[in-house]
Amino acid sequence: MNIQSMRRKLTNGITVIGYCLLVIGQTSCSDFLDILPMNEVVLENYWTEKADVVSVRNSCYESLATSDAMTRIGIWGELRSDNIFAGANIPNDVSEVLKENILSSNPYCNWSKLYECINRCNIVCHYAPKVQAIDPNYSEADMKADVAEVSALRALCYFYLIRTFRDVPYTREPSIDDTQNYIQPATKFDAVLDSLITDLENVKNDAVRRYEIDRVNGSRYSFPEVNSSRITRVAIWALLADLYLWKQDWDNAIKYADMAIDYKRQQYDELEQRVGDITEIDLIDEVPMILECPDGSGDNGGHAYEAIFGEGNSFESIFELYFSSRQNQENTWVGDYYGNRNTPNGRLRANGLTFGTSLLDVIQNKVALYKSSDGRFYESFRVEGSTLNIGKYVYSSVSYKTKSVTSEDNLELRTEIRGSNTAHWIFYRLSDMLLIKAEALVERNLEGDMDTAFKMVDIVNKRANSLKQSLKISDYINSKIAMANLVMDERRREFMFEGKRWYDLVRRSRRDGNTNYLVAAVKSKYEQNANAIAIKMADPNIIYFPYSKNEMKVNPLLEQNPAYRNGEDEEYSR
Repeated sequence: MNIQSMRRKLTNGITVIGYCLLVIGQTSCSDFLDILPMNEVVLENYWTEKADVVSVRNSCYESLATSDAMTRIGIWGELRSDNIFAGANIPNDVSEVLKENILSSNPYCNWSKLYECINRCNIVCHYAPKVQAIDPNYSEADMKADVAEVSALRALCYFYLIRTFRDVPYTREPSIDDTQNYIQPATKFDAVLDSLITDLENVKNDAVRRYEIDRVNGSRYSFPEVNSSRITRVAIWALLADLYLWKQDWDNAIKYADMAIDYKRQQYDELEQRVGDITEIDLIDEVPMILECPDGSGDNGGHAYEAIFGEGNSFESIFELYFSSRQNQENTWVGDYYGNRNTPNGRLRANGLTFGTSLLDVIQNKVALYKSSDGRFYESFRVEGSTLNIGKYVYSSVSYKTKSVTSEDNLELRTEIRGSNTAHWIFYRLSDMLLIKAEALVERNLEGDMDTAFKMVDIVNKRANSLKQSLKISDYINSKIAMANLVMDERRREFMFEGKRWYDLVRRSRRDGNTNYLVAAVKSKYEQNANAIAIKMADPNIIYFPYSKNEMKVNPLLEQNPAYRNGEDEEYSR
C-alpha cells in the first residue's frame, strides 16, 4: 500500500478543509503551507475543537463520493457480472475488464481512493478523543458517535477492498508524518473480515440512532436525508449483517438483519400513529414496504421506484451516498456509464442475451428471470430497438400498467430520464436485509428456516409484482439448492445494476468452494470465446483483481495474486 503518497494528498486535503478555521488574515493556501512544517500545522493548529473533527468526518463522505471512488465501486461490483455488456464509446481500460483481460497496469486495479477515505477515518479516530479532552463543547457522547460513524465508513471501504482484491494491507493507524513506515504486507481476507466485525461490534451502540425525526406535513410525510445519507446505528447493523453473511456466521447475519427490519417496523408504527393511514407504505407479511401501486388497484406501478431511486432517501433506505447539483456533487459513475438526459445510453448496456431485447419478450413471459407483472424489468432496463440499455438510476420516474397486459400499447410504459448526474448511490436498503436474512436461513437450514427464507423472498417479490403472487413455495421448499438459487435470482432481480451482482457471485463461489455457479452465470453473456472465458474463470484466484503494477513497485511486501503472475507482471510476481 503506497500510503506515503496518500498521506501527502490526505494531509493537504485536511489542511484545505481546515484552512478557513485555522488561518487568520488573507494568507494564500500555498503561503500557509510554507509557514509551518505540515506536522506542526496539523497537530498544533488544527485539532483543537469539535468543528475540526466534524470537517474531517464530513470529508470522509466526500472522499467516498468522488468520481474516482464511485467509478471503482461500480466497476468492481458490477462490471464483471452477467448483467453488463459494453456500450458505445467505452474506454479501453473498462473494455478490458469486460473481456476478462485484466492486467495489473489497468487503472481500476488502483485502490488509492478507498485508502484515502480509510486514512481520513483513521485520523478522526485518532484525534477525536484528543479534541474531546480539550474542547468543553465536544461531549464524550458526540465524540464516540463520530468515531462510530467513521469506523463504519472505514469498514465499508475495507469490505469493498477485500471483496475485490481478497487480501489487502490493513491498518487502523493514521498516516500523519513522514517518519512513519506504512509499507505493509497484505492481511488475509478472513483476518480483515474478523477485525471489521470486532470494530463495529465495539462501536455500534455509540452511533446515532436517528439524526432527525420523520417530518409530517398534514397527512404527508418525508424522510430527512441525513438519516440515510450519514451512518446511523441501523446502518451499522446492516453492514454487520452483510459482514457476518460473508463470514458464514448465519445466526449473527440473521440477528442483525432482523434488528434492521424491526427498526423499520418501529419507524412505520410511529408514522402510522402520527399520520394515520399511510397509503404509500403498507405491511407485506408484517414488513413495511413502499408499494408500487399505492392506490390499491394493483395497477399503475412505479411508485416504489420513484421513491427509492428517483427521489432517494426513502423510507426503505438505510445508507446511501447523497448527490446534489446545488452542492456541485455529481454521481459521474451513473451519469457516464449508465446515462442521463444528455447521454441517455451511457457507456454500458445490459446483457440482452439473458434478458431479451424487447418489451414483448417480457410481456409474453419469454424472459426466465422476470414475470410479465414484475415492474423491476420496466424500471431497470431501457429498450432501444434491438439494444437493451440501463434504466435503473437513469430514470427519475417510471410508470406502467401490469393488469391484463398483452402488448406494449396497453403496458402504457412512461419514463422520465434524469436531467443531471445526481442519482444517490444506495449501499443498503430494507430489501437487502430481507434477502440477507433469506440467504442465511437457507444456509443454516434448521427446522422452519426454509419456510421463513421463502417468506422473505416472497415479500420482496410481491412488492415488485404489485402484490401479485408470482412465486410458489412448492417449487423450492424441498430442495436447499433450489432455495439458494431462488435467493440468488431474487437478489439479481432486486439489485440489478446496484453494484452487488459480482460480489454475490464471488460470495457464492467462496461458500461453494468452486466457481461453477459463477462461471455458468458469467459465461451466458459471451457470444464469442465463452468456453475460453469459462476455463479461465475456473481458477478461484481469477475472481479477484490483481494488485496494481505501481503498487507492487513501491511495496515489496505485496505478493501478486497467483492468477496474474505472468506476462507484464512477471517482474513483480514474487
